[in-house]
Amino acid sequence: MEGGERLVPKGFPKLKNDTFLRAARGEETEHTPVWCMRQAGRYLPEFRETRAAQDFFATCRSPKLCCELTLQPLRRFPLDAAIIFSDILVVPQALGMEVVMVPGKGPTFPEPLKEVEDLLKLRQKVDVTAELGYVFQAITLTRHSLEGKVPLIGFSGAPWTLMSYMIEGGGSTTMSKAKSWLYRHPEASHQLLRLLADVVTDYLVGQVAAGAQALQLFESHAGHLGPEQFQEFALPYIRDIARGVKSKLKAEALPLVPMIVFAKDAHYALSDLAQAGYEVVGLDWTIRPQEARAQTGKNITLQGNLDPCALYAPKEKIGELVKKMLEGFGTQRYIANLGHGLYPDMNPEHVGAFVEAVHAHSRHINKHS
Repeated sequence: MEGGERLVPKGFPKLKNDTFLRAARGEETEHTPVWCMRQAGRYLPEFRETRAAQDFFATCRSPKLCCELTLQPLRRFPLDAAIIFSDILVVPQALGMEVVMVPGKGPTFPEPLKEVEDLLKLRQKVDVTAELGYVFQAITLTRHSLEGKVPLIGFSGAPWTLMSYMIEGGGSTTMSKAKSWLYRHPEASHQLLRLLADVVTDYLVGQVAAGAQALQLFESHAGHLGPEQFQEFALPYIRDIARGVKSKLKAEALPLVPMIVFAKDAHYALSDLAQAGYEVVGLDWTIRPQEARAQTGKNITLQGNLDPCALYAPKEKIGELVKKMLEGFGTQRYIANLGHGLYPDMNPEHVGAFVEAVHAHSRHINKHS
């Protein structure tokens, strides 16, 4: 926090269901908690209706709309956590880059970073309250509106994933432009990653000050890096963010909330991620639960990892897959989720079947173990 004192909201409603937080901290739970990445999303007709009239990033900048979108899935399903509706690309916007959501194409940067000199166009000092205060307001409003029903998760993209968008100018199947920077301009890459790590750290601390009860860091593009590049350009910043957030939370006498790292397709780095300072390691669907447990050890909670496409299956089949997943992970030190976000064409009833299957099967296993 640069400059002034932070205004920390007080008087939040008492939390009624802390199952998710207990699992994140490694405490015993009666059932396995469950939430879904992109649970506030286009698969819900009410989401499409709320979003219809407005530009995507204008929606992100409206605390009232973010709150409404965050709460919608909780009205339908007995989820154990809410995640604030926002986008990882608000961070590049805070650095001064323009990002627009192009229908049918996704997020697009009209002027991506092309040359090393382009780094000079970025804000070198970001006052997160000035640039991203709308996210903090959304978190505070939502935390009150949840009335203590479940905890609220805040999040950010991780530096490499943000850098890749800023250079590619949008989504990419190869990330070749961004990766070429790592090989051709390693020093400039580190300069950009460091700047992003500093902003992300302050941004996450600001989210906790605003009322977030857990934090997730999304390294969605980890799979484009090999083990060596991940070790050099992703992992150090993932570690620094955990360390920086925790020391700033302590310094500001804010709650030390559990932190989750989700590095998609980074199997080769699971044991490193388990030691990176996060209480929870998120997994995609391409790794076996037993292997993930073996690599992360006894002191980490795992989160994941049903293939999102499993939700296209009939409901009975979803139940069987959930049971198998719970048997693989065990019901403790575990948060059920998908291995990636929900897709827009999914049937909400199947999402409900997934959530209910996690609760029912985990209660059954706990009772008979």
